[in-house]
Amino acid sequence: MQTNPPIDRLSGLLERFRVQAQLHHSGALCGLTVFDAREGHGYLHVLRRGCLQVSHPDARDVPRSLHFDEPTLLFYTRPLTHRFHNPPAEGPNFTCARLIFDGGMRHPLVRALPALITVPLARVPGLHAALDLLFAETDRVRCGQRLLADRLFEVVVLQLLRWLLDHPQEAGVHPGLITGLSDPRLARALVAMHDAPGESWTLERMADCAGMSRTAFANTFKEVIGQTPADYLADWRIALAQGRLRGGHPIKRLAEELGYANPSALSRAFAAKVGMSPRDWLAQTPA
Repeated sequence: MQTNPPIDRLSGLLERFRVQAQLHHSGALCGLTVFDAREGHGYLHVLRRGCLQVSHPDARDVPRSLHFDEPTLLFYTRPLTHRFHNPPAEGPNFTCARLIFDGGMRHPLVRALPALITVPLARVPGLHAALDLLFAETDRVRCGQRLLADRLFEVVVLQLLRWLLDHPQEAGVHPGLITGLSDPRLARALVAMHDAPGESWTLERMADCAGMSRTAFANTFKEVIGQTPADYLADWRIALAQGRLRGGHPIKRLAEELGYANPSALSRAFAAKVGMSPRDWLAQTPA
């Protein structure tokens, strides 16, 4: 029986939309520690030892209060004010990083993931080795410590994302990109579109990538991801266009790269998704 070879579900996505980590803290945290959403960062906190009470004063989609008593990852995918309530002395031990997602809220993973994901360290296979290296770097100052710690934190993020692709229900992920990449058939079509967004992607070609009939593919795609294949492809192309525009690329080149007949066609598609022309969007987007 012929089997499909494994595919890399993340590289094409993360090469175009980076996630950068910056070491924020390592060591004990005592008393009240506030991480303010106005700073504009996501966060990855590693609770190494001790107990933690965390609250979310402006919570909507996350619990107002949570308690942890085992080593745990707390993954905040977007700016969200959270407060750590620890004993005034001998508080729990943490290693924490700020996370910067290219495009902010427009980053495909930010749009696809819950605002907060919590996972016991023991649940993520392979995480132990990366954390050992990270803790070795953060426990004492050495040359290049911050740079190496940042890269190791990015390794931890990547390993966590791998785990999420295989456990979307356990992480509370709603229908979208992550659930699509978790489906072996849909993942093949999604990766192909991610890698070659400018090619002519008919429904039949997408279905062929997935090894499905057109009807089965269209129905499964809508059920698992929450939108039609054509709408997803348009969102992906416009997200890429936004990143390229911020990088100074001319719209004529973008139209050619992203599969539009001409710059006017890209501008119309852009306005339909974003609500304004590329020029107006770029004028009001912070550098």
